[in-house]
Amino acid sequence: MSDAAGRSGEPVRGRSVRFRLLAIALLPMLVILPLLLGVAIYRWNAKFDATLISKVNGDLTIAHQYLARILEKTGVQLRALSLSARFHEVLAPDARGSLQDLLDETRKEIGLDFLYLTNDRGDVLASSPPLQHRPRSDWPIIMSALSGQVPATGVDIFGNDELAAISPALAERARLDLVPTPNAVPTDRSTETRGMVVHAASRAMLPDGGAAALVGGTLLNQNLEFIDTINDLVYRAASLPEGSQGTATLFLDDVRISTNVRLFEGRRALGTRVSAAVRSAVLGEGRTWLDSAFVVNDWYISAYEPLVDSYGKRVGMLYVGFLEKPFSEAKYQTLMIIIAAFIAITAATVPIFLRWASSIFMPLERVTATITEVERGNLSARTKMPVLGDEIGRVAVHLDSLLDQIQERDRQLREWNEELNVRVRERTRDLEHANLKLEATTKQLIMSEKLAAIGEITAGVAHEINNPIAVMQGNLDVIRSVFGADADKAKVEFRLLDEQIHRISQIVTKLLQFARPEEYAGYVERHAPASVISDCLPLVQHLLNKTEIAVVRDDRANRLVLMNRNELQQVLVNLIVNAIHAMPEGGTLTLRSFDAERDGHQGVAIEVADTGIGMSAEVIEKIFDPFYTTKRRQGTGLGLSISQTLIKRQGGQITAESRVGSGSTFTVWLPEAS
Repeated sequence: MSDAAGRSGEPVRGRSVRFRLLAIALLPMLVILPLLLGVAIYRWNAKFDATLISKVNGDLTIAHQYLARILEKTGVQLRALSLSARFHEVLAPDARGSLQDLLDETRKEIGLDFLYLTNDRGDVLASSPPLQHRPRSDWPIIMSALSGQVPATGVDIFGNDELAAISPALAERARLDLVPTPNAVPTDRSTETRGMVVHAASRAMLPDGGAAALVGGTLLNQNLEFIDTINDLVYRAASLPEGSQGTATLFLDDVRISTNVRLFEGRRALGTRVSAAVRSAVLGEGRTWLDSAFVVNDWYISAYEPLVDSYGKRVGMLYVGFLEKPFSEAKYQTLMIIIAAFIAITAATVPIFLRWASSIFMPLERVTATITEVERGNLSARTKMPVLGDEIGRVAVHLDSLLDQIQERDRQLREWNEELNVRVRERTRDLEHANLKLEATTKQLIMSEKLAAIGEITAGVAHEINNPIAVMQGNLDVIRSVFGADADKAKVEFRLLDEQIHRISQIVTKLLQFARPEEYAGYVERHAPASVISDCLPLVQHLLNKTEIAVVRDDRANRLVLMNRNELQQVLVNLIVNAIHAMPEGGTLTLRSFDAERDGHQGVAIEVADTGIGMSAEVIEKIFDPFYTTKRRQGTGLGLSISQTLIKRQGGQITAESRVGSGSTFTVWLPEAS
């Protein structure tokens, strides 16, 4: 429709100059800037939340290490007692001291709630405090200690009767009234009578040579010193912003048995229960919870991890967290400040933009009207604007002057135009053809000379290496057959020899592939770049698993490429592996594919970008040279050279951009499959 209008002499209708100037003035401020601001705020919010989660995860690690240290320390102390000279002295038939006194003294010194000595039949030889009844002797902790020398420690759940058998005071301390808690799993229980105990045992030898076990434990129910120590370790003074507070809790099943979370002022939230969602994730599925959670009466950035007893069952949880409200308020205040600042800046600048634009509207509209008249064939049309000092006024004066010249020379230009166009097209076409032939011939000559030299060397190297390899492989097989079944004794050495011989063979094959690429050319077919990239990722997944590299895909290519699929995969895998090696500490691997035009030819570009160590300009100039490598002892220096050869054979090219410390981007361009 527009072409027809242009041929008939009618101008193509479009947006007015006024509208476009307003759009130019206001679009960045009212559209683009808000979009960029929104994206920046969204990214900042995500990073802010991720930072909080990372912090609470580190807090949980400290709490976990403290609990593990308590377990280890208890086992070591019992082991030290079982090996002490005094312990063996009081066990001797002519003992001068009392075993009971030693256990009492040791229990108080190391802060245990109970400590007793039992033989392998379950008989208690001495205890502190005196036991009310015979305790269980089939705990995995005790059985492990009786069967070995290493102290056994763990967290075990004692029933109320089992605690009462040790001490009625422990049974009473373990008892907690359950407090109705919103969002918790419904229950008919009103009290929690079980106790969570740091349980440890160490093997001891009796004078008669029999095995015994020193068994000790600390009840964690209402052990406020234990939980407050964790809280002080994790949330030291000034470690959180003003208004926030750190909390730590120990759960038996889903019940808080030791916590510094407050139910209300002056009372700890003992007996309250965790929400059903957290209970399902941590106790049900065994996952560590790292997220925001409602704790008793407010929202906290929370971390929960399951606790496993000596039977391997999940019996409780360890929790640390800090109040979310101060961080949320700070985040919202920052957001409001940014929005208010944007509104204030917009309100101040938009009127200025409109005023400036209005001084341009009228002169430009007169210039546009004059040009429209000239396009309709009225070469006598003029702007007739007064001489002004600004750029638009000077443009109008020059336009009138040019229109005068155009009117006078129009006839001559029409006569010369066609002849000149014909000559220019002919000369340009001839010159382009000549340049293309010269460039192709030069490249072929240089490549031929290089390949001829490398091919001659490679053929000799391949011949000289392959013959000894064949002899070595044959003799290796003969040795295996001679040894027969005894060859399995050295199967690791044989495997290493096979691998090294195979590696040598692969190096020779790469040399030949570089020197004589036409002999290794495969069947070409059409492929979608995205599918080839997807097939490459599983081939390098084992390398991605070794480091913390995030893979980002951006597949926007709609065209197909014509190339052997295995060769294209070889090129992309080589580039991806190089990118992974450039990020030993982790980073982001970005894989993009999009339609791209190069030198007037339609095609597809595939980018492999990393955030690694980058390369200097000197290195980039040499990376496609044969046998050049930056990996020192690794690689042959042929990967990129072979890749460039494979791509150029299909009419494409590989280019590289990089800065030291800022990562690298390799771009593979291939022409569109016809």
